[in-house]
Amino acid sequence: MQPTHDTVEEITVVTPEEEALFTSLRAKNWQEFFGQENVKEAVKIGIEAAKKRGEAIEHILLYGPPGLGKTTLSHIIAKEMGASIKVTSGPAIERAGDLASILTNLEKGDILFIDEIHRLNKIVEETLYPAMEDYCLDIVVGKGPAARTLRLDLPQFTIIGATTRVGLIDGPLRDRFGVMHRLTFYSPDELGKIIKQAAEKLEVAIDAASIVELAKRSRGTPRIALKLLKRTRDYAQVKGRGIITQAIANEALSMLEVDHMGLDASDTRLLRAIIEKYNGGPVGLETLAAMLAEDSHTIEEVIEPYLLQIGFLQKTSRGRMVTKLAFDHFGITITSDQQALL
Repeated sequence: MQPTHDTVEEITVVTPEEEALFTSLRAKNWQEFFGQENVKEAVKIGIEAAKKRGEAIEHILLYGPPGLGKTTLSHIIAKEMGASIKVTSGPAIERAGDLASILTNLEKGDILFIDEIHRLNKIVEETLYPAMEDYCLDIVVGKGPAARTLRLDLPQFTIIGATTRVGLIDGPLRDRFGVMHRLTFYSPDELGKIIKQAAEKLEVAIDAASIVELAKRSRGTPRIALKLLKRTRDYAQVKGRGIITQAIANEALSMLEVDHMGLDASDTRLLRAIIEKYNGGPVGLETLAAMLAEDSHTIEEVIEPYLLQIGFLQKTSRGRMVTKLAFDHFGITITSDQQALL
């Protein structure tokens, strides 16, 4: 059976233990939230303007790769607005009645955070339109010729939608968000600040060199940085004296098969397969999936994005091709035939 996109997204879902970790380490205010400076500035202005007018802040859509802080940013917005935040997700709202129950329990100024909003079903999405635009809810009472529409007024509230796949959101829903912000990958310096702050919260000693090493290998993503920090802390407690030194960090990351560019075992396996078995490419996605015994959607959604971002892989009309950067990374000499293809 061919896995669906939903199956692929479940692969990237964090475990309850990791979610508890991220919640405890989550930035609580602007001072603790590093990176995304342009987004922060725009949101701060929007919050200040809304507070001066005594209104709820406009509906906000946050999009970008997973692990960049969309949920954290939503909680900070709620705190700055002095509002309560209700958290749900697209797949959790199965029927229009579920949405009606949530909306009718909101107070004036409350924020409803909907994660993975692109996964709302069509009926729920259409029920959301008047709620977002006119702060009202149309409910159909009865069936057949006796059916009538009952309109319920709702207090002013704000929906903050988060998605990793903004292209899957229908235009009518996307257009109802007054503010849209794209979260981008973090620089190593920004990740270093996040790691240092998290280490203080975890009460674990870590030296500057280790912070730099973890930041370099975190793929520009705070969630990955926190995962690596936690696993390195565990390694330091078992194999060391509870202190994360550069030597301990390198040993822990080697054990986790994360190299100095942040490539993990799956990334390395894919790149080496293309280089060693297909002379650097091109190779079709389905062929690659069969060779690696991976689902093609997993390759597209989970493995490829970072490799494309750092320029190790490219997509062409003929298939996937490894770049010269990847050859150099593995210390493999590129032949004249491969050079001509690339």
